[in-house]
Amino acid sequence: MLLPSRLLTTSRQRLLPKALRTRRLRTILLAGGLVLAACGRNGDGVVSNTVDSTAAVATTAPVPTSVIATPPSTAAAATTAPTTFTSTTTVPTTTTPLSEAASSTTAASIATVPATDSSTTAVPTTTTPLVATASSTTAAPRATVPATAAPAPVAPAEPNGGFASEVFEISGPLVDRFEHSWREGCPVGLDQLRLIALTHWDFDGNIASGELVIHADHTADVVAVFARLFDAKFPIERMELVDNFLGDDDLSMEANNTSGFNCREIASRPGTWSNHAFGAAIDINPLVNPYVRGSQVLPPGGAEFVDRSEHVQGGIYAGDAVTQAFADIGWGWGGDWNTLKDWQHFSASGN
Repeated sequence: MLLPSRLLTTSRQRLLPKALRTRRLRTILLAGGLVLAACGRNGDGVVSNTVDSTAAVATTAPVPTSVIATPPSTAAAATTAPTTFTSTTTVPTTTTPLSEAASSTTAASIATVPATDSSTTAVPTTTTPLVATASSTTAAPRATVPATAAPAPVAPAEPNGGFASEVFEISGPLVDRFEHSWREGCPVGLDQLRLIALTHWDFDGNIASGELVIHADHTADVVAVFARLFDAKFPIERMELVDNFLGDDDLSMEANNTSGFNCREIASRPGTWSNHAFGAAIDINPLVNPYVRGSQVLPPGGAEFVDRSEHVQGGIYAGDAVTQAFADIGWGWGGDWNTLKDWQHFSASGN
């Protein structure tokens, strides 16, 4: 009768001499130790599926279950298999076009990374040439600076301290100084006006420089009048463009400012251009020479100067140097009007 293979093997071992059986057991133990040493364990305590080809040992005899144990120290010492094992994990290679590499935030073309290595992901370095960096840098836009009005012309000083004046056409940068007193639709254009820079006496008894805008047709006559006033040492507190007061005639008068051109209507007649809008009228020291119509006084601060019997500094009175100088060029004076008094006002038309 046929015996099971396991019993047959055991029976054969019993038939062998004791010495031979002992030698065969040693051979089996040695082979098992080599296999275990070659297989080893990975970092998780699990037998690795990959075996180093130099550590594999072929055997035809099956390894009994009872033999799979820690091999004797002599067997471990005899093996040349490495005690540590390095596993390699292959990551699929990803090829990123050069044009996309600069903008990609994912590593490109990474392969054969050791499994024991850290999980740091390599990022491709994009090198930008120095020249390209410099040329690609956009300078911060410069702040926009508003156009600055041209500086006020200063009349040339006479060596002997006498009267001085200079006439300017209103063009180029000078145009920016008239944003309040002139606009489209005014009865005259800026090219028809002239800016006069001249010297005069101020309220402190000093020589000062002032500016006055008049129609070009009246420039020579007006310069002649102010030359006479200078010689007479008639005081003018200030002489500035009405643009310094935002083109507001009331503010200019309250500041006792002497002025000429201002594109505005007659205060008491809306819709009718004033002579000032034509550059054909001048108001001198308006605070101390107010406009009076009944109980209305302009500027209001001029009420204390309505009584013309009392002469004040800068006041204009019938027959004085001021009225006579303007009369000589044919200009009329508002102090001569009957229905109202405008003691500050002189005009080419007399109105």
